[in-house]
Amino acid sequence: MELSGLGSYEPVTIADAERWASVLAPVVERDGEPSLLFIKRADHLGSHPGQMAFPGGGHEPFDPDLTATARREAFEEIGLPESDPSIVGRLDDTTTTSGYAIRPFVAEVPDREYEPDEREVAEITTLPVSALTDPANYESERRERAGVGDVRVHYFHVGDYTVWGATGRMLVQLLELTTDWRAPETPDRVVDAEAEFPV
Repeated sequence: MELSGLGSYEPVTIADAERWASVLAPVVERDGEPSLLFIKRADHLGSHPGQMAFPGGGHEPFDPDLTATARREAFEEIGLPESDPSIVGRLDDTTTTSGYAIRPFVAEVPDREYEPDEREVAEITTLPVSALTDPANYESERRERAGVGDVRVHYFHVGDYTVWGATGRMLVQLLELTTDWRAPETPDRVVDAEAEFPV
């Protein structure tokens, strides 16, 4: 995983969002190889319950900017001190089905045990980049999404975890910018809007 090029990448920016959130994609060196830290959202949350995500959340009026939002939310959700992340770059702004525009920041963070805020986070885990880029662990589908049209949904299955949705889109871009992995040009299947998600 080569992070040095992220600083010069010019991310796509959303200009007209009404609600903003930001996330931190934390890169951890664990067992001699790069890994990414994820949270599993608590099952009782109103949006995206039980899904894998990067630490982050909604921008508050007292946050100086979206970088500060990502740092604050990571501290609140996993106990990562706001001064610890070394931000190396940004990914494209993206949107969610819950109506937010999300700004993702990529950061190197210390390898240590983090404590989940049980009100929002069910679990914290790290997944090796080598597993995320293993073709056997990836699949995708194309489906209709209301108000958006034809979209591609990515799934990364590693052990008992599946990363998908908005986090899956961010992960695809992060891996394509920093590794030799590329998402296959064609999806594994095409499904209709009402099809069950394979998670």
